[in-house]
Amino acid sequence: MAAFDLQSANQRVRDSFAHQGFMKKLGVELRSVGEGTCELALRIDETMTQQHGFAHAGVTTTIADNAAGYAAYSIMPENSTVLTTEFKVNLLAPATGPELVARAQVIKPGRTLVVVRSDVYSIDGDDEAHVLTMLATEMCMMDKPDDKSH
Repeated sequence: MAAFDLQSANQRVRDSFAHQGFMKKLGVELRSVGEGTCELALRIDETMTQQHGFAHAGVTTTIADNAAGYAAYSIMPENSTVLTTEFKVNLLAPATGPELVARAQVIKPGRTLVVVRSDVYSIDGDDEAHVLTMLATEMCMMDKPDDKSH
């Protein structure tokens, strides 16, 4: 197995993230990429809330899924791309703060399947509340372009 190259992984993840139309539409920020890790952030506005004013579970799940995918992608070979194959979500508390942060960490790397834990926190000033935890399985698709050309 080749040595991990943080600069290369970071660039591949950032290039892929730049093609995510939905992330652009939501205004999600890619904060950091490490070896098997990824952190995303999102400022919540009223278009992302449900009837009680909390961030919609679809929004929290979306950023958890993307963080998980990019945590996995960071350790995948250069000539591959990533696709989520399944996830399980626990909604732990309402997301009431004006910002969400998703932090994902690979917990079981594999040649084809990578298991990732992704946690979302609702941020309000110095207060941080754990609002969602996800267990996701990501698939490494070899020899596939990481864009719409496939």
